[in-house]
Amino acid sequence: MKSKFFGSGIMKGMVVTIKHLFRHPVTAQYPEQRLNPSRRIRGVGLVWSQTRCTGCATCAKTCPQGAIRIVTSASLPDNKYKVEEYEVDTGYCIQCGLCVEACPYSALYFGRGIEKARYRRGELVETKEAMMETPDREVSGYFYPERAAKLPKQTLLLEKIWEKK
Repeated sequence: MKSKFFGSGIMKGMVVTIKHLFRHPVTAQYPEQRLNPSRRIRGVGLVWSQTRCTGCATCAKTCPQGAIRIVTSASLPDNKYKVEEYEVDTGYCIQCGLCVEACPYSALYFGRGIEKARYRRGELVETKEAMMETPDREVSGYFYPERAAKLPKQTLLLEKIWEKK
C-alpha cells in the first residue's frame, strides 16, 4: 500500500511518539518501590523444614535437573533417617515445583525471594542451614492454598499508578 505523499509514514510515527510523550510513565523505581509478588510465586530459593523432613529423598528423585543432593544416615535410637547434608544448586534449578509437590511430609516450600544474583557459580548452591524455615524467610503459597490465604495480596504496577493520581 503506497501513501499519497512522501513522509506520511514518518508523520504517523511522530504522532504515536507524541501521544506517548504526555502519558504517565509506568516504570517502578525498583529499589525504593517494591511490588508484592503473587501469593503463589515460585521464588528462586527453597525453604526446608528440618522438623518435617524424614530424609526419604523423594524431592531429589523427582528433580528433573538433579539439582537436589541429599545425604542421610540411619539414626539407631529413633529408627529414622538423619539428614546430614541437604544442598540445592539454584543455578540448575528451573523452578518447576516437582520437588515441592512430591514431598509426602510437606517439608519443602518455595520461597518468595526474587533477588538471588551472585557473582560466582559456587555461591548458588544453598546448604540446609541457608534453607532452614525461619520466621524472617517468607514462604510462598505454591501448592499450599492454606498458606496462600495468609499472604498479602499481589500489587500490580497499574494499581500504583492509579494511587498517584
